[in-house]
Amino acid sequence: MARFDEVKATFWDTADSPMTLPPLTDELLREAERELGVTLPSSLVALLRLRNGGVVADAWNAFPTDEPTSWAPDHVPFEHLAGIGRDDDTITLFDNAYLVQEWELPSPVVLLFGHGHYWVALDYRARGVPAEPSVTWLDPAFGTELHLADDFRAFICGLTRSDDFDDEDDG
Repeated sequence: MARFDEVKATFWDTADSPMTLPPLTDELLREAERELGVTLPSSLVALLRLRNGGVVADAWNAFPTDEPTSWAPDHVPFEHLAGIGRDDDTITLFDNAYLVQEWELPSPVVLLFGHGHYWVALDYRARGVPAEPSVTWLDPAFGTELHLADDFRAFICGLTRSDDFDDEDDG
């Protein structure tokens, strides 16, 4: 398992991405937390201060699992991270309420990555909103979910390269 500072230094893909929003400001962060009704993990904020959303580097684009999912028998994807801002051309954290309702997802969660049929989310249900959330795989198409990590920092430190897995079974 990597250290957070190691992952943070190389987390973002170096190419330009239409999913990358203007730099995160304190005002935007406060507005997002107010709208989401949660405090976002400091490790998430640290990553978003480097780049406000976008494509994750290949070295960190998958999370291993002990249980199979609709995606693969041994991992889930984490190809990009939603930023904080308002943009009609990409999913941002401000789209969370709409997406949770649209996909009939549990609440309170904050969707970090996904494509509708599956999501990686900060999960505030077990510990409550003021506490550090766990990270959960939500699969509304199959009505399943899987606990991935006890907190966001542990999730980030557990990321690895998707090429390390046999992609023959990937969804």
